[in-house]
Amino acid sequence: VHQPVVRHAKLKTTFTGIQHSLSTSEVTVNQFRGIKYAFAPARFRQSQLFTSYHSRTDASRYGPVCPQPRGRRVEDEIFGFEEDEYPVQNLKQIESECLNLNITVPAGISRDVRLPVMVWIHGGGSRGSGNHWLYDCGAFVQNSVKLGKPVILVTFNYRLGILGCAVVKDPEGRHEDEGLGNFGLRDQRRALEWVHHFIGDFGGDASNVTLFGEGTGAADVLCHLASRDNVLAPLFHRVIVQSPIIENAIPTASQAAAHLSRSVSALGLVHAPELRKVEIDKLVVHPPHYRAVDDGLWFREGWKDILGFTDSASHHLHASHQHLAMHIHAHPHSPHTHSPHHDSPHGHSPKSHSQSRSRSPGTSAPLPPVIIGDCGFESYQFAEPASMWNVLGVHRRIKAIVHNLHRANALFNAYDITQQTPDDELPDRLLELINDARFAWSNTHRVARALTGAGAHVWRYVFDQEAPKRGVPHHASDVLYLFDNARPVAADVDGDGDGADFFPESFSDDEDEPSSAFDNSAFEALGGDDAWNTPVVDLRTYERVRDAMQGRWLAFAHGVPAPWGADKVYVFGPEGETGERRLDIFAGRRRTEVWTNVFEPLGRDVVLKIGTELSNGPP
Repeated sequence: VHQPVVRHAKLKTTFTGIQHSLSTSEVTVNQFRGIKYAFAPARFRQSQLFTSYHSRTDASRYGPVCPQPRGRRVEDEIFGFEEDEYPVQNLKQIESECLNLNITVPAGISRDVRLPVMVWIHGGGSRGSGNHWLYDCGAFVQNSVKLGKPVILVTFNYRLGILGCAVVKDPEGRHEDEGLGNFGLRDQRRALEWVHHFIGDFGGDASNVTLFGEGTGAADVLCHLASRDNVLAPLFHRVIVQSPIIENAIPTASQAAAHLSRSVSALGLVHAPELRKVEIDKLVVHPPHYRAVDDGLWFREGWKDILGFTDSASHHLHASHQHLAMHIHAHPHSPHTHSPHHDSPHGHSPKSHSQSRSRSPGTSAPLPPVIIGDCGFESYQFAEPASMWNVLGVHRRIKAIVHNLHRANALFNAYDITQQTPDDELPDRLLELINDARFAWSNTHRVARALTGAGAHVWRYVFDQEAPKRGVPHHASDVLYLFDNARPVAADVDGDGDGADFFPESFSDDEDEPSSAFDNSAFEALGGDDAWNTPVVDLRTYERVRDAMQGRWLAFAHGVPAPWGADKVYVFGPEGETGERRLDIFAGRRRTEVWTNVFEPLGRDVVLKIGTELSNGPP
């Protein structure tokens, strides 16, 4: 098999990659894996850009990933795949060598082509990897060529959990780097810096970078959007935020340091030199409840308003809705305007007092365009703990959190959680509440409105398409369609009677054997049992939604002025439905009236606490 090479003039090395095995005679895709982009001098130190390569660099294998706690595989926990329905990846976990990236490109392009670049930040909380087969970019890049909007895609690894955000002091109380904690975020910044400086020789355009991510990765995208560095030296030009999961509160450095002391108290260690000597397996089992730290340096001025953390602006916005017709500013280069609507998904509204008064340069710096949305049943993953509650327990817990009987009763009535609610219906009611409290309202709708209030041009979508395996639009189900790595086919591809072949050997990264090509049947079926041979989503429906999503994302990456109408919301699903829809469709898909009348008076922190505690199950 042909091994592609990139002779990099700036880095004075030749990268040797692999030809992706989805390649055809019409569209060939190359992949360069495991390229080191940064290094950390020691544990709990900020990373530095890596630029010293040998004359030849092997980029045919995935690099090591960040050490992380053990747990259920995401394939099972989130997507419901059986063990024989997904590839086993034996990815090495090496703390000192985990800062590496993967570049997927259309074959045959020169450095003069300057294709748009899309950089993906994986989610997963304290676990996960940019090497995961779900994020393999071969199919996405191949489809980008077929759709006439070719791009270069970059995935990467960064430090996670306690390694990614702990605030650790030296014995004298001095800090060794500029900035406290935020190691994972600054690793991500280093990856963006590497792309900015060096993607050109791969055929990419450093002045046309789209940053996108899902879940906690989407939350990281927002942290970059609201960062001081993004004001002083922006490295991306538009963002896509898929189902963001943002912590209830981003702690200050002192709060984060106190949390670390409590979480590792069993080890009897608190200072950097001591913690650097602890075996990594003993550290990673203490993941913090936060991913970012407000250290006084990372975030730009006014970041809490930008990310929708403050309730004062929200309350003013709510009052404005009661007295003023909705005003939607038109997007640049777009003829669309907005008609009045009581609760726009884009959040366009008259500027609040805090937004209208003069700002410092830090808060007035423009924000890039944003696509943001969520899946229709994000809370599906909490079905088991939700089923453990009874009505009395729910009432007691929510009243204790809200401290206001009138507002608590309004919440119970809005979600039909009353003494008359049948026991077998209660879990469904709770999942609706959890979905809105933890995801749809607090982490998507509020953020979209806040970004618009801060001057960003925001486009909203809803992903209500059923996932191929579970049959509901659960968390991250959009990832399956976007990267096109779990394509359903009810057929016995190879005629061996077991249903079909599944994922490619190319996803394997056994150190003893080079990553090999895989045949096209690899993506053509999932699993081998009789139930999966009659898929929940048929191939035609799957491809319709996939093409619509990839098409919109690629058009955005190519810089179209508006990926869809400024006065519209884009829908994906259910049952294969796609396209632009009126805003009243959005109100019908999401409980916007409940959010305005019930959630807004409670505020973000209270609503998030309700959602979190209900999703944890009863004490």
